[in-house]
Amino acid sequence: MTRVRLTDARARRLKPSASEYSVHDKAVSSLSVRVYPTGTRTWTCTVDGRKASLGRVDLVPVEDARRECLRLQAEGIAPARDVPIYREFALGTWRESWVDRCKPSTVRGWDHVLAGRLLPEFGPLRLDRITRQAVQGWFEEYSRTAPGGANSALRLLRHSLKFAMDRGLIDSSPAASVLPNRRPRLTRFLSRDEIRRLNAALDRHAGGRRGMQADIIRLLLLTGARKSEIVRLKRSEVDGDRLRLVDAKTGPRTVHLGPEAREIVERRLNAFGEFLFPSPVHRERPLYGNLPLWHEIRREICVEDVRLHDLRHSYASQCVIEGVPLPVVSRLLGHRDPAMTLRYAHVSDPDVEAAAERIGARISGLLSHA
Repeated sequence: MTRVRLTDARARRLKPSASEYSVHDKAVSSLSVRVYPTGTRTWTCTVDGRKASLGRVDLVPVEDARRECLRLQAEGIAPARDVPIYREFALGTWRESWVDRCKPSTVRGWDHVLAGRLLPEFGPLRLDRITRQAVQGWFEEYSRTAPGGANSALRLLRHSLKFAMDRGLIDSSPAASVLPNRRPRLTRFLSRDEIRRLNAALDRHAGGRRGMQADIIRLLLLTGARKSEIVRLKRSEVDGDRLRLVDAKTGPRTVHLGPEAREIVERRLNAFGEFLFPSPVHRERPLYGNLPLWHEIRREICVEDVRLHDLRHSYASQCVIEGVPLPVVSRLLGHRDPAMTLRYAHVSDPDVEAAAERIGARISGLLSHA
């Protein structure tokens, strides 16, 4: 056992090795510095076989560590908490706290992230053994391929670790200070000319082997609905010129159908089974996954920077161009918060330019008659 009179400078100079080691203090025998292979150095107090971490050497002065160590010698170190591993905690207490309160689609989404991203990485670790470095490394690796997905998984991890803190299982969350990826500002939507080209491309594919995909894309544009709301549309949710969605993102909502949208829905009612857009493999399930036709059409009409969700933005923008009040647009989109609608209510540059020309001509006319 190595014993020296520890100072702040001496503790910081201790070099890491291939394995952990400790250097004990001559002044207070129960105090030591624990040096990890990563280079981290922490003050540790040992009393009657129990250990307590007093903080990192670079954050806690040696005199503060000595005083705390003497206090623990006098009062004793409390028994270690019975801390579960993340898998046991996440699938047990934490999941039970929300599974009955969330919508079925939310439960499916959270379970998917839990099983696919969080449990493989953190499942075997005790909650108090999950470090910020581990969370940061996992997040950066995931962000290389799916920055949006990494943000969603990080939010869920934070939620679970905050719950563990509230239950006294850990003192702080190692995910709290990990910063999410910045989201790009979403301003892409279709101009009127692009909408015409999209409509013509969909006409060319209507009735073919990918006619179902063409119908889905056209409905997204005609209704401003979310992809999941159309793809998972059930026969029982069709009510004349309305879709009464039971499990939309923000809860039950009504989607109003114009003549063109109603024609597509009525034609799809002839499909076999519960769903209007069934899987070609499992007819009792909805169509699953991406729509390959969309990627082909984007290249065909030269709008490869447009995502499928941007059709929803385009619907909102056309509403605004036609003078529909924002509260009405909010109802049409199924937004609980009208402020969210403002993110969708853009107009394209060609429309802005055309409006500027009309206004300029109008003012010029007024000036010429002044």
